[in-house]
Formats: sequence, C-alpha cells, structure tokens
Amino acid sequence: MKNRGVILFSILIGALAISFVGTGQTTSFKPVQNIDEFKNTFSVESKKVNSITSTFRQEKVLSLVEEKMVSDGKFWFKRENKIRIEYQNPFQYLLILNNNEIIIKDHDKENRMNVKSNKLFQQINRIILDCVQGSILDNNDFSVAAFENSNSYRLVMKPITKGLQDFFSEIVVLVDKSDFTASELSLHETGGDYTTIFFSNKTLNANIPNSVFDLAQ
Repeated sequence: MKNRGVILFSILIGALAISFVGTGQTTSFKPVQNIDEFKNTFSVESKKVNSITSTFRQEKVLSLVEEKMVSDGKFWFKRENKIRIEYQNPFQYLLILNNNEIIIKDHDKENRMNVKSNKLFQQINRIILDCVQGSILDNNDFSVAAFENSNSYRLVMKPITKGLQDFFSEIVVLVDKSDFTASELSLHETGGDYTTIFFSNKTLNANIPNSVFDLAQ
C-alpha cells in the first residue's frame, strides 16, 4: 500500500506542473516579508486558472539504484477536480481523477477507487485543490514556509500529520510569479528516494471537453 500511495501521490501532485528543485536553485531565495498579502494574491490569481494542458517527463531516483527511471506523456487538468495523466513512453499507463473517483489502467489491468475510501487519497485531493486554489498555506497537514526571488515563490512544505510523515520528509513547490501557477515541485520520500516531473508546452485555460476525463473509457 505504501508504494502505491507514493506513486499516486507523485502522479496526482503532478497537477501542479513540477520538476525537482536542486540546492543550487534555492540560494537566491529570501523569506516572504508579507505573508498575508502573498496568501491573498496567490488565492486571487490561482482562481483565474481553469484548466492546464501539457506534456511531461518524469524521473524517479532511487537511493540504491544509480540509473534514473524515466518516462513521459501528456497531462490535463480542469477545475474543479478533474485530472488525466497519460504515460506514453516507455510504457502505457493511464490515471484519471474525476471528482471523487479514480481510475488507473495499466495495460489490461484496471483499478477503480473512491477518494473518500482512503485517508491518504483525501489528503492528496486536498493538496491538489489547495495548490490550484491558492490556499496551500492554510493546509493543516503541513507547516509551510514561503520564500521568493525575482521570478518565483518557493513553498517548503513539511508534513505534520503522521500519515504524510510516513511517506514524505519534505515537499517543495515553486510558484511562477508571472501567472501564479506552480512551475516546480520536489517530492522527497522518507527513505531518500525522490520523484521529478518536468512539465513542458503548458497551456492555461484551454477548452478541455469533459469527455477527456470520462471514467468509462
């Protein structure tokens, strides 16, 4: 269950448009002086994003394996709570989140789950909504510190609830100041592994048909 939870968490949080944050990128950041102003602006601007489409490249780094596990595919997000992630290379794998329902297709195998049936899934769902709605600083599952440079805000999220602490030591989100969408995120697992997803060719507020998120396909 733990491995499946980590995979689902990593995939779904991909809704935020992310990539690994190296230490060299963090030295120019300074603490945000006016947290209340940032929270308000983040909330207002995030609500302007109704959809996201992109391609992505994912890299999984295991502490005991030198070679990275690399895959790529396509990603769709639509407010309020619709996500489609389609892995295309080197394997085919489909995940759709449509409100409270999740479907996973791995070749001929299919899994269906309800978000409400699992506490971890509920936390994942909450994080996704908080990030796209700009309310992540109010999420009680994390302690969040905010930093900034000329281009981005950097949110360092440390889990404070046991369920999440079992999976992750830290999650770092970079928010682009130009459109207040998340541009980078680092998922650090407690065992030292981490997942990196690079999103490219991102388009905001395109018209995405609801059929893209059809659970019956």
